[in-house]
Amino acid sequence: MATGRTHRPATRSRGIPEATVARLPLYLRALTALSERSVPTVSSEELAAAAGVNSAKLRKDFSYLGSYGTRGVGYDVEYLVYQISRELGLTQDWPVVIVGIGNLGAALANYGGFASRGFRVAALIDADPAMAGKPVAGIPVQHTDELEKIIKDNGVSIGVIATPAGAAQPVCDRLVAAGVTSILNFAPTVLSVPDGVDVRKVDLSIELQILAFHEQRKAGEETAAGTGALPAAAPRGTAAADDSTNQGPDGDVPAVMPA
Repeated sequence: MATGRTHRPATRSRGIPEATVARLPLYLRALTALSERSVPTVSSEELAAAAGVNSAKLRKDFSYLGSYGTRGVGYDVEYLVYQISRELGLTQDWPVVIVGIGNLGAALANYGGFASRGFRVAALIDADPAMAGKPVAGIPVQHTDELEKIIKDNGVSIGVIATPAGAAQPVCDRLVAAGVTSILNFAPTVLSVPDGVDVRKVDLSIELQILAFHEQRKAGEETAAGTGALPAAAPRGTAAADDSTNQGPDGDVPAVMPA
């Protein structure tokens, strides 16, 4: 979720829609699994099923990359892994700082998938002086007083905020002032950023609320099926009634971040 005015990524200027960009990591994950099993080629139907999209959408997405596959053969797995990795900027090393080393920040620091996906945790930063010097995932935690120097010394352009809500905006402001231009926000608050800074928000409570909505709807449908009654129509103005007006450019209901 982006707040404030944000610049359009370079891919937009090259004609790749944001909805397609959001699906590229899904394709890459599926392709990486195939590559690890030494699968040389994959059909659009097989890859679409593995990524959780329909094959027509996948073929359209790949057309933006200039990749059309071979009739009767499919797509070359290794080439697509390289092509999508290059498009996503994963063929270079991206140093990342994580600010806020509580339970969530520590869990993120211990996540083993960063390095294999082109990201290097350059520093862990926390405001608690008692945390300074303590190793988390083999990396000593540094105090927030060192934030600007750490960003400059490591050439960091991506920051992860895992602080309490009240500290998130001040941390964001310092990150941006120090030169960070992309932020992944796990704090339960909306950040305000200047033009030229991208923010992606991960809000676990919102995701759980969406799941609760679907669970409630499924329970209602099961009850209606048991009684032979049709589910009541949603009142006009609700999300369910106005679903068609909330769809994205590809006919998808826009997903709450993350993408």
